[in-house]
Amino acid sequence: MNTESKRKDALLYHSEPVPGKIKVVPTKKYATQRDLSLAYSPGVAEPCLEIAKNVEDVYKYTAKGNLVAVISNGTAVLGLGDIGPEASKPVMEGKGLLFKIFADIDVFDIEVDATDIDLFINTVKAIAPTFGGINLEDIKAPESFEIERRLIEELDIPVMHDDQHGTAIISCAALINALELVNKKIEEVRIVINGAGAAAISCTRLYQSFGARKENILMADSKGIIRSSRAGLTAEKKEFATDLEIDTLEEALKGADVFIGLSVADVMTPEMLLSMSENPIVFAMANPNPEIAYELAIATREDVLMATGRSDHPNQVNNVLGFPFIFRGALDVRATKINEAMKIAAVKAIADLAKLPVPEQVNVAYGHKKLHFGKEYIIPKPLDPRLISVVSPAVAKAAIASGVAKAPIQDWEAYENQLNNRLGLDNKLMRFLITRAKRDPKRVVFADAEHFNVLKAAQIVYDEGIAKPILLGNKAVIEGILKELEFEGKIDIVDPKSDKNAELVEAYAEKFWHSRERKGITLFDARKLMRERDYFGAMMVSEGSADALVTGYSKNYPTALVPMFEVIGKAEGVERVSSTNLMLTERGPLFLADTAINPHPTKMQIAEIALQTAKMVRMFGMEPIMAGVSHSNFGSAKVGNSDIAEAVKYLHENHPDIIIDGELQADFALNATMLKERFPFSKLTDKKVNTLIFPNLVSANITYKMIKELNKSDSIGPITLGMKKSCHIFQLGASVEEMVNMTVVAVVDAQVKSKQNS
Repeated sequence: MNTESKRKDALLYHSEPVPGKIKVVPTKKYATQRDLSLAYSPGVAEPCLEIAKNVEDVYKYTAKGNLVAVISNGTAVLGLGDIGPEASKPVMEGKGLLFKIFADIDVFDIEVDATDIDLFINTVKAIAPTFGGINLEDIKAPESFEIERRLIEELDIPVMHDDQHGTAIISCAALINALELVNKKIEEVRIVINGAGAAAISCTRLYQSFGARKENILMADSKGIIRSSRAGLTAEKKEFATDLEIDTLEEALKGADVFIGLSVADVMTPEMLLSMSENPIVFAMANPNPEIAYELAIATREDVLMATGRSDHPNQVNNVLGFPFIFRGALDVRATKINEAMKIAAVKAIADLAKLPVPEQVNVAYGHKKLHFGKEYIIPKPLDPRLISVVSPAVAKAAIASGVAKAPIQDWEAYENQLNNRLGLDNKLMRFLITRAKRDPKRVVFADAEHFNVLKAAQIVYDEGIAKPILLGNKAVIEGILKELEFEGKIDIVDPKSDKNAELVEAYAEKFWHSRERKGITLFDARKLMRERDYFGAMMVSEGSADALVTGYSKNYPTALVPMFEVIGKAEGVERVSSTNLMLTERGPLFLADTAINPHPTKMQIAEIALQTAKMVRMFGMEPIMAGVSHSNFGSAKVGNSDIAEAVKYLHENHPDIIIDGELQADFALNATMLKERFPFSKLTDKKVNTLIFPNLVSANITYKMIKELNKSDSIGPITLGMKKSCHIFQLGASVEEMVNMTVVAVVDAQVKSKQNS
C-alpha cells in the first residue's frame, strides 16, 4: 500500500462510521420512566446525599473507581513533537482504547490547552474529583518531571506519566532477566544510556532502585556524553552527569555490558557493538527503527542479547505490558498514588511471568512450538492473557503493604478470578489469530474478486502480511478496481475464462472428470465447470497451487458449498462436514454448531459435530467447554427427541477428555450460577461454557443471527469443519471486516492442515 493509501485508510478508520475511537455507554437500565427517575431526578439525590455525608461513597455510587483520565497538552506527541492539544486527541483516545481492551478500565481523554506548568497542574487538580486515576501522556521534558511530581504530592489518587515509567518498568523487567541469563550482576555492570528524555531518566532511576550504581552509568544526549563540566544542564541531567573524560558514545561503549537506547535510529554501529564486553545486552528501543537494526546486531555478535520496541523481533519492550495492569491494581485497592514500591512490584511480576510455562494459546499466536525463558524470550508477550491476573495483584499487594491502599483486598483468589472474568477472550481472540496467521501467511484464492469489497479485503490481508491473495476473475475488471483502491504490490490474478489459462483449465477438467466420472460428470461438463471460479479455485487448492479458498460473497451458501464438496472433499475419517459460527459477545467468545450444513443430524452426527467444533475451538487457542442445548434440562421435558442427551452420553463414554454436558436449556448452559444451584452434579459446574451444540440447523442458525442482530455481536462464520483442505464461505454480502476475519481463519486452518498432511 502506498503512503497516500495508508494515509486515507488511517483517516477513514478515525472518521467512520462515527468520528473517534471511544464512546460513553450506559451501565444501567433506562427504558422506563422509573429507570429515568432513578438515574436522574428525583432518585439521584439519594446517592448525592450519601456522598455528601461520606465522600468515599463516591466510589460506591459512581464510576469514579474505574475511571482514568488520559491527560496531555500535546507538547511531545509520539514522534510528532509539539503539535498542540487538539492534534493529540487521536493519540489520547487510542490510549483510552488500550486501557479498556487490556484491563477493562474506562477512560475520558482530556486535552489541556496549557504549556505553563502551574496552569496545567491547577487544571488537572480542578478536574481530579471526577477520576480514580490520572495517566499523564505526551508532555515534554523537563516540564513533565515537575508536573508529575507535584500532582503525585498534591492529589490523593494514582498519577503516572506513562512515557516515563511505562518504558522504565518493562525495560527493567527485561534487564533483570537478561542479566540473569548472561550471569552478570546489576551492581557490577557498566550501563550506557543513549537518550536523556523523560523515559531515559525514569529508566535509569528505576535501574538504580534494583541495584545499578551511578558510577557505572553513562548517559548521552544529542551533544554526547553528559559530563558535569557541561554548562546549562537540567536538574535531571545533572543527576546522571559523569566526571569521567568521555565525550562520545563510541568511547562510552568500550567494555560496556549494557546499552539502553531511547534515542534515534542507527546511532550504534557494528564497531561499537563489537567493542562491548562479552555477552552484551542491547536494548535498542527507538521506534520504528532501533538504534541498531536487530538483524545487523545478531549478525555482528552471536552472543548479543537483544530487545527492541518492535513487534516483529523477539523481546518487544511494549508499554502495554504495564500501564493497564498497574492502574488496574491501583484502582482496585483505591490507592492514593502509584509509588516506587508498586512500580518495583510490577517489574518483578513481569520478570517472573516470563519464567513460567507459556500458555499454548500464546505459543500458537506467535507461531512457536514452545516459548521458554531464554535469549529470545526475556519478557512476556503483549497478548499473554495472564498479565492482568499476575501484574495487577502484585501492584495491589504492594499498595497495601506500602500503606497507600484505602480498600485492601481480603480474598486474593476471588480477586484473581474477577480479573480473569473482566475481559472475555473476544477482544484478544482476533489479535491472537492475526498474529498467528502473519507468522506463516498462506496463498488464499478469492473466488469473487470482481467485487470492490472483496478486493478491499484482499488488499488488507495482503498489506498486513496475513495472506498471499490469488484473485479469480476478469483481469481488466480486477485491475481497474485495484487501481481505484490505489493498490501497490505484486498480486496474482487468474481468469479461468481467459484463453491464456486454457491449458490449465483442460488439465483441471481432466482430473475432475476422472474423480467424478462414475457420478454423472462427463468431460464436457468438467470443462464447463472448470471455467467457473468456485470450481477452478477449489481445484487450485486441491492440486496444491493454493493453500485455501474463500468464496460466497455473491452467491448463497449451498451454491458455494457444492464445488468444495465435489473437488476438495472431506478429511480422512470424517463422516459428515459441519460448520460453526464464532460470536464475539460481551460475555466472551461463543461457538455455535451446526449453523449451516446439517439440517437434522442424528445423535452420532451431533457427536461428530461436537468433536469437529472442539478441534476448531482449540485452533483458536481456547479449551472447549461445551454444552449440548435443547428445550430440556437433563430430560426434564418428555416431549421431543433426546438426540442431544444421547450424543453427550456417547461422548462421555468414548471421549472422556472432551468437556461437555447436556441436554441443557440455553440459559442454564450460559448462567454458571443457575447451573450450579440447580444441577451441581454437572460436568460444567464452575466452568464457563464457550461452545453450544444444537440439536438441528434451524435452532443453531436462528440463534446465531439473533445474537448478531440483537446484541450487535460480531460473527465469524459459518466456519467449515471437516474438509480435507482449508475452504471457507463468506456470508452473502459480508462486510469487508467479516471477510478479513474469515480469511484469517482460512490461513490458520491451512497452517494446521498443512502440518497434519506433512
